[in-house]
Amino acid sequence: MKFWNGNKTPSRQQYEREILDAALKATATKGPYAIEESRTEYPLAEDEASVFRSKGFDIFGTVAGNQKLANEQKILIPLPLMKGILGYRILIVRKADAQKFAAIKSAGELKKLRMGIPSTWADAGLFRHNGYPVVEKGSFDDLFQRLENNEFDYVTFGANEVTGVFTERAAKSGKLVIEPSLLVYYPFPLVFYVNPQQPAVADRITEGVKTISTNGELDKIFNRYYGDVLGQLNLPTRTRITLENPILPKEMANFKPAI
Repeated sequence: MKFWNGNKTPSRQQYEREILDAALKATATKGPYAIEESRTEYPLAEDEASVFRSKGFDIFGTVAGNQKLANEQKILIPLPLMKGILGYRILIVRKADAQKFAAIKSAGELKKLRMGIPSTWADAGLFRHNGYPVVEKGSFDDLFQRLENNEFDYVTFGANEVTGVFTERAAKSGKLVIEPSLLVYYPFPLVFYVNPQQPAVADRITEGVKTISTNGELDKIFNRYYGDVLGQLNLPTRTRITLENPILPKEMANFKPAI
């Protein structure tokens, strides 16, 4: 099974590989399997869009409604893999601006500031739809240098990944901090999409994800990766700003986070 696992943070790559493996193990009666994983980066939107059509992958994980796939044939498996945690967005800001962000209590105040995001990332359009100024350019590699250079005012990451991203990429200079008081939320479930030429793969993964969602295995994996992190970020005490997600597929219109 050819699994594309690029264009995401290392913690998500590891998590999604483990979920896929668990789903396949849960359906072992359907036969043996081998996962051929690629973490190749495709920074151009048209390259990511063609992972099934021209690159020959069988499956990959992304946010439901990823607009780069809008005109592509694909099979959506509408089962959330990460309990909706990607939609709990935590800000990274310049340390010099910490007091400015601590004073924000409403969406209107946050909309006065610029959100930075690498080119082609799925949530750029979502923020624009909700009236937020977005600076979309560059790559994940240069994102934090550009934040330090005042090209924009903040970046956001899912609660599942913000601590790891900050430690690995943003902390070194001492000029940036994880903002402790704000939480931007929108429904943003992580799902698997399957090559339209592989309906049997879609059926097996659907059965497997349903099985691990009900037998506690998905909870076990999720808590091992993210249980401690959620407590450290104090999500319930943060000022919550809620956004609408216009790209949520109709199959997941009633999605609710399970955190």
